[in-house]
Amino acid sequence: MTTDPTTAAPPAPVSRTEALRFWLKLGFVSFGGPAGQIAIMHEELVERRRWISESRFLHALNYCMLLPGPEAQQLATYIGWLMHRTWGGLVAGGLFVLPSLFILIALSWVYMAFGDVPVIAGLFYGIKPAVTALVVHAAWRVGSRTLKNGWLWGIAIAAFVAIFALQLPFPLIVLAAGFIGYFGGRLVPAKFSAGGGHGKAAQGHGPALIDDHTPTPEHARFSWARFRAVIVVFVGLWALAIGGLTALFGWQAVLTQMAWFFTKAALLTFGGAYAVLPYVYQGAVDHHQWLTGPQMIDGLALGETTPGPLIMVVSFVGFVGGWTKAIFGPDALALAGAAAATVVTFFTFLPSFFFIFLGAPFIETTHGKLQFTAPLTGITAAVVGVIVNLAVFFAYHVLWPQGLAGVFEWASAVIGLAAGVALFRFKLGVIPVIAGSAVAGLVFQWLR
Repeated sequence: MTTDPTTAAPPAPVSRTEALRFWLKLGFVSFGGPAGQIAIMHEELVERRRWISESRFLHALNYCMLLPGPEAQQLATYIGWLMHRTWGGLVAGGLFVLPSLFILIALSWVYMAFGDVPVIAGLFYGIKPAVTALVVHAAWRVGSRTLKNGWLWGIAIAAFVAIFALQLPFPLIVLAAGFIGYFGGRLVPAKFSAGGGHGKAAQGHGPALIDDHTPTPEHARFSWARFRAVIVVFVGLWALAIGGLTALFGWQAVLTQMAWFFTKAALLTFGGAYAVLPYVYQGAVDHHQWLTGPQMIDGLALGETTPGPLIMVVSFVGFVGGWTKAIFGPDALALAGAAAATVVTFFTFLPSFFFIFLGAPFIETTHGKLQFTAPLTGITAAVVGVIVNLAVFFAYHVLWPQGLAGVFEWASAVIGLAAGVALFRFKLGVIPVIAGSAVAGLVFQWLR
């Protein structure tokens, strides 16, 4: 006998211990990228546990989607903060990242220590073309949801030309797209209105602990005193951390430069990890030479197969950079990699916590009144062009690893095509595609 959700009682208050268990579990099962992670949180928090209502969930998500950074991690931080104040936000957001950091440090060590072993090399031979197919699929996903008219198609094409042919820096492209979206929203608002998205709140789950009309708790109410305190604490924490690295190692040291570079990268992650990867590539591969292009592809493959935000690929970049540069000497390569990965992760995610703690109290007073979607729509359209450029870059390095004058890798092309069919035609998930491609790569290497 089913219970009428309209007459069900709201759930009991959630203890810190219960919340801690849930956020820890989420950190280990948050596969599938932002869409999958948000779906998991919706099912658990809105439908099953009823900790928060659908409309409050979506209101928080809309804010997180306007921010640079991983929206799923920021959404977890927001809900944790709304339920259990600052402690809840730190626990929810931190546990969304920490399991992935530990797993990636372990996998990065295996990669650097044993990457030349034939079995490992064979696995990555198959994974690389699969990652290329995943990037193409990501461009199609974002594009099909975003490019609804000629204006947005024009922005996407212009962004591709700007980064591929003109090699303009990614921050400039984001800034230009935001300005076009802002003015386009004023001149032709229908063309830049937020379409698709996550829809309106569906009803029928029963009353929630934080329901549609639940009064905003005292800690979540906006005040200028709290606003200023958050700025002082987070800017002070950032300055203390980067100042400490500078004092210990110097400004030009690898760890200090990583801290500065990934602070900037964290402020540019509009549209997800795929959008900022070209910027990371420009800085980490071309400028600082912390790792190579093929290693970057391998790192993305590892990021795709571990829980947590895909932007966690930066931890791999940090690990390989710390190892390659031997920042603690040739006898402490693993320690150097782990330290660099930790530094990179800290500076990448610190802004995410800052934006939630700073802006969420204001958002809690503005249900249904967000009017900043036009610049975001322009930026998201540009992101499509940037992701297509990333796909071209990956395809070139996978299919012609020695350059156009070298041998064309037919086996990689076959694996990549099969991965594309699996993603587009059969709608398989990331893990099965990566696993199947890895096995195929092993077989090809063995046949050679």
